[in-house]
Amino acid sequence: MPRPMKWRKVCCLPENNKFGPLDLTLDDQDYVNMTVDEYETIRLIDLEGFTQEECAKQMNIARTTVQGIYIEARRKLAESLVNGKALIIEGGEYRLCDGLGKGCGRGCHRHGRCFADNEN
Repeated sequence: MPRPMKWRKVCCLPENNKFGPLDLTLDDQDYVNMTVDEYETIRLIDLEGFTQEECAKQMNIARTTVQGIYIEARRKLAESLVNGKALIIEGGEYRLCDGLGKGCGRGCHRHGRCFADNEN
């Protein structure tokens, strides 16, 4: 019997979820899809300065899971930048935090810049 999926806790959705070259048209189909949980690892580790262990605690998942998500997220960022592809952030296995639960610490922006109140 497979292990039940553990949802990744995300504090907020990105204010902008599409990035790319300035000369890119809306008809271009060549893009990279980053999931919301991958975005959250980039936000926590690279922007907020969390360690992978702190990020795992914040997202309520194992450190090894964070490591895999983070590696994939950085690969997607590199593919977008190096190959001039649009980056679209959507989807993934996540739930938005309510900003009140345990583990909502210094990296939680639920009461700040977040614009979305819906769960995946």
